[in-house]
Amino acid sequence: MNFGSDNWSGVHPAIWDAMGRANAGLAPGYGNDDLTAAAVAAVRETFDAPQAEVFLLGTGTGANALALSQICPPWGRIFCHESAHIHTSESGAPGYLSGGAQLALVPGADGRLTPDALRDTLALYPQVDEHDGQNAVLSITNTSECGRVYGPADLAALCDVAHGAGMAVHLDGARFANAVAASGAAPADLTWRAGVDALSLGGTKNGCMALEAVVIFDPARAAGFRFRRMRAGHLWSKHRFLAAQMLAWLDGGLWLDLARHANAMAADLAQGLAPIWPVEANEVFLRLPTARISALRAAGLKAADWDMPAGSPDTAAIRLVTSWATTSEQVAAARALLLADQDGAQAAPALRQ
Repeated sequence: MNFGSDNWSGVHPAIWDAMGRANAGLAPGYGNDDLTAAAVAAVRETFDAPQAEVFLLGTGTGANALALSQICPPWGRIFCHESAHIHTSESGAPGYLSGGAQLALVPGADGRLTPDALRDTLALYPQVDEHDGQNAVLSITNTSECGRVYGPADLAALCDVAHGAGMAVHLDGARFANAVAASGAAPADLTWRAGVDALSLGGTKNGCMALEAVVIFDPARAAGFRFRRMRAGHLWSKHRFLAAQMLAWLDGGLWLDLARHANAMAADLAQGLAPIWPVEANEVFLRLPTARISALRAAGLKAADWDMPAGSPDTAAIRLVTSWATTSEQVAAARALLLADQDGAQAAPALRQ
């Protein structure tokens, strides 16, 4: 009953087979191979963005930090939700790779930003003169760190505020496939049509071995990125293995099939429970007595602790994540364990607005 993270899942067989086929023979290195050209074309087609510049990478932190450093100057400020991965879990990588950019944290319930909260936070940084730094980028996470999904209208409203303030917009899409699957929107509608300038597209959590991509929709914004990627040590020499994953992942809509399955498993898992937030993608958050959490873990349940405002001194929050590889049998076993004693389950207070 391992629901620790979708990072714990293996590689989908179709993607593994594609890497095996790419392993045959010789091919030019550093992205100068035919598979990479085909993978770039496939991403452009998926996003209906024939002019987009596409760069393949192996890690999500690298994708986020490089994308942000490309569109944010060293003296710039990146606005993001207070729970954003770039703030809590990337060891200052955006600031490091950008040469000094700072983060400005925006509060909001369920990991999502609102236009009003963004405006209020922007007002704290009026940029009277050069001493204050430059408000440069808004970074949005979809699916959010709390498992919630932005729709096209939500994103467009945030992008309008950001662009109105002279900022670019970055989308952290580590679980972008889950957001597309949950919303039913076209990938373009959740990115460039809504106003997103740069996307970190994640495949690692959704069936790939190591696959991320930075997609920059306006080619003018991508000038010099290939040097930036090289200098940061993120250009794979055997690049065809990234490309093979991307081609297999996108082929026939596999990436969305895998995300739909993960989302469906999370919805099944949440049935009869009292999740903290509505389950929209592939994450379920529960608040339980700490003694109950210990008992669940002793019984074999693996779930991550989740830091959030306490409901009471003897309760805590946990996060359960489903993946493309989660089975109905695993969900049924976890539900039986979780439903065995719900007396201690409590609703959580909303995060600070």
